[in-house]
Amino acid sequence: MTVYRAAWVCPIAHAPIRDGWFAVASQRIVRVGEAGEPAPASAVDLGTVAVLPGLVNAHTHVELSWLRGRVPPATNFTDWITHLFATRGSRRETAGDLNVMEAARQAAGEAREFGTAAVGDISNSLVSVEPIRAAGLSGIVLHELLGFKSTTGQLVEDTRPYRAAAARLGGDAVRVSVSPHAPYSVSPELFRAIRAEVNESDVPVTSVHVGESVGEIAFLQDGTGPWPGILAWVGATRDDWTPPGLGPVEYLDSLGVLDARTLVVHGVQLSDDSLRRLATIGATLVTCPRSNQWVGVGVPPIERFYASGVKLAVGTDSLASVDDLNVFAELKTMRWLAPTVPAARLLESATQVGAEALGLGKELGTIQVGKQAALIAVELPRAAIDVEEYLVSGVEARHVQWVPA
Repeated sequence: MTVYRAAWVCPIAHAPIRDGWFAVASQRIVRVGEAGEPAPASAVDLGTVAVLPGLVNAHTHVELSWLRGRVPPATNFTDWITHLFATRGSRRETAGDLNVMEAARQAAGEAREFGTAAVGDISNSLVSVEPIRAAGLSGIVLHELLGFKSTTGQLVEDTRPYRAAAARLGGDAVRVSVSPHAPYSVSPELFRAIRAEVNESDVPVTSVHVGESVGEIAFLQDGTGPWPGILAWVGATRDDWTPPGLGPVEYLDSLGVLDARTLVVHGVQLSDDSLRRLATIGATLVTCPRSNQWVGVGVPPIERFYASGVKLAVGTDSLASVDDLNVFAELKTMRWLAPTVPAARLLESATQVGAEALGLGKELGTIQVGKQAALIAVELPRAAIDVEEYLVSGVEARHVQWVPA
């Protein structure tokens, strides 16, 4: 057993502890000192640092890391997605593409250096499983399916062997599930087939992009906006689909495909009623504020998110729409967008809420006895500070170290 002490210990489950300490053994937390309880004389002093759980990046696309720096910021989502299509072309990520794999490994390694312990990764190809596991990360890779023309669940059945192979590669650390992309790219039939697959899985977690752009809202309300043209461009239109005249949350809820195991990503355009419905359902909303601004959909209403009562986690999205996979940088943006939200709530979103959303709440997300000792130490300035506010002010990789377990 090794005992550590630090200037601050931030358990997340309760208030930070000044001059705190904790003990680890066999990569597990076996003791956490109470506030005011002196550390044992044998404790290893970590110095002027704040120790907190490894962060959780609840939404990213590691396989797209080869696109870093190739898709510039846009003033609207249509321009960004068009540029993405043009840049990506007919290329699809495969394990045999050395450039794709090297970029994915580098990105996953960088995420670890930024203090990330687990990810909720979206992958069309499943090539991200190996880089994520090799980087020492935990999490889930969600096999994202698209098919607006699909009138059956055949795609789910056809891709099942690929997920099984990826799951064997991921082992206990990186589990594999399946997810739909978005309401404008997945048919009602495919949505329901994916939901059925998730319900029967031993990894009952899924994800969906919802309420990201105003074009999505228009498409579902009355069939207008840019998406009909984009679907026609890629040959994915169908004559028998009628706009539901609903918001995206209401539409997906009417299909019966949202529940407490669903990660709803972005939500920039969601109304207060939609947010409250998500809270009632128990779904987790994942915000990616830097990416939202990069792709031209606007800034997420962080304060409204918290006020609605919905569970809020944090993601970076992909390196096609953000400079890095630093969750601390997302927290800095969230603090700027939501100055009235307590820093403790922001930190909870980037740790405990994300871990619970990925089904890892018993292992990660807080500093508590029995959980994995996946802990980071963030270097602090010598001057007296509000430690929680400092942690949401933007932390760079050079100031982050992993605590030996």
